[in-house]
Amino acid sequence: MKTAELTPHLPNDGPGRQWMRQLSDQAFSRASGTPLRQGNAVQLLKDATEHYPAWLEAIQGAQRTVHLEMYIFAEDPEGERFATALLERARQGVRVRVLQDWFGALGRTSRQFWARLRDGGVEVRVYNPFRFDRPLGWVSRNHRKVLSVDHQVAFITGLCIAQEWAGDPARGLPPWRDTGVALRGPAVTDVEDAFAEAWATAGDPLPLEPPGAGEASTAAGDVAVRVVATVPNTAGLFRVDQLVAALAQKTLWLTDAYFTATPPYVQALRAAAGDGVDVRLLVPGASDLPLLQPLARSGYRPLLEAGVRVFEWNGPMVHAKTAVADSRWARVGSTNLNLASWVGNRELDVIVENAGFAEQMEAMYLADLGNATEVVLERKRLRAPGAPQRPRDRRAGISGGSRGRVVAGAARLGDTVSAAITSRRVLEPTETRVTLLAAALLLLVAGLGVIYPRVLAYPLAGIAAWLAVALVSRGISLRWERRRRKAKPPQASRDSAGGCPRE
Repeated sequence: MKTAELTPHLPNDGPGRQWMRQLSDQAFSRASGTPLRQGNAVQLLKDATEHYPAWLEAIQGAQRTVHLEMYIFAEDPEGERFATALLERARQGVRVRVLQDWFGALGRTSRQFWARLRDGGVEVRVYNPFRFDRPLGWVSRNHRKVLSVDHQVAFITGLCIAQEWAGDPARGLPPWRDTGVALRGPAVTDVEDAFAEAWATAGDPLPLEPPGAGEASTAAGDVAVRVVATVPNTAGLFRVDQLVAALAQKTLWLTDAYFTATPPYVQALRAAAGDGVDVRLLVPGASDLPLLQPLARSGYRPLLEAGVRVFEWNGPMVHAKTAVADSRWARVGSTNLNLASWVGNRELDVIVENAGFAEQMEAMYLADLGNATEVVLERKRLRAPGAPQRPRDRRAGISGGSRGRVVAGAARLGDTVSAAITSRRVLEPTETRVTLLAAALLLLVAGLGVIYPRVLAYPLAGIAAWLAVALVSRGISLRWERRRRKAKPPQASRDSAGGCPRE
């Protein structure tokens, strides 16, 4: 399937239609920053009940390498199952590497857990740990959830390794709703390359492998895919999401765990719905941080007024990040529809351009809507009619998913306050609560400053001193790096005729 299936219908005029297909494929390649890979096999997986057994089977059958890039690897019964499997393969001589996000591990995994893995032969690295000289460096996270084995199979998903994704049948708690894929074929090489690049940010690069050892299967099926591995400040998937919203002709169905989209993407969805595209958005109906629910819901009204249908999940949590358009194009991975994922984090998604796979995604989406309540507009308020009050999910306290909601909620709050102060856009009626909440917080801070000035002065002085020390430290480091480069002998130049380096 060519990307051009998302382009407007053209008469079968031969060269004109071929030119449009080439143009569309070029647009997707440049927007995503990755080529279209042919000859792959893609298997759709739902929830931990399908993911975890497939992951464990692949790990247990590994012969050369296991690469795990995971935002949350919790120290709980599910995490112990995977730790045992990884340690067993490491004892058999398999190179097992785990790249764990520092922020994702906070409160979920102890140092003893990682020490046990390292002592057992597993190579463990931590992405972007907190550093005193980089006070805000922790904001950028590795939010990927990827497992690849022997360069032959890769799992790309929104699932982490933690008990909440598996649920608790004994207590009647279903698993978190999530989606992923098993990928085989040439595109696995792109997944491995993305892992190698991320691995190198936390230490030495991966060693070179013998010729042929790191090659994925030349062909495993007939599915065309793009592996989009974003890094901070590249926004590759944001451009793709914008492009799909612009090209969709009939349907665009989205599922997102922490939807706080930027105004440009909201406008893209509104424009698509205005052109008659069936745009739907499935989001969580309950949050373990109730104060942030108004922030998320404040973004519904402009969508609903434009004809976008919004549905709230009735289960404990929908954590999937998926899109399917026109029964031809689909996206699955770790990227949420918010600024933190699009711009700030390392994310990894697979874009599948295949009618059969897209139809599977549509069938799964319609089944999910059977456990969701549609949100509709009323004159005085926005609500889900007839929906029972959803209990707060208290199973895991503030989980990694909740941290993502905090970031998304902070982005929504900042956008609303900025718009109210600068008048750069018209505020929606549903943003009343957000505006008043921000005003109340500012009044509280102002009151504390007047009554107890030291309450504000001491923390501000401490933060200023911390930032100053951090900047001095970075400046000294950069100065030493500059001197080191000047003292380093020049690199060997390349021979102009043969391209070989001169000794």
